[in-house]
Amino acid sequence: MLEERLVTIETKITFQEDLVEELNKTVYQQQKKLDRLEAVCESLLRHIESMAEGRNEGMPAHERPPHY
Repeated sequence: MLEERLVTIETKITFQEDLVEELNKTVYQQQKKLDRLEAVCESLLRHIESMAEGRNEGMPAHERPPHY
């Protein structure tokens, strides 16, 4: 009976170790994706800011846009 309980406990521990390893892999992959997405967002923000700066340079602040 005692040996059966030990085998059951060892089996559960092994299963938990495997599960923790899989979860670690998943978290690592998600962190890599987040890092890539943050880099893309920063790049897009810089691009949008540079486009806005270029647009502001071409038109004086007091002049109405041509579509008015």
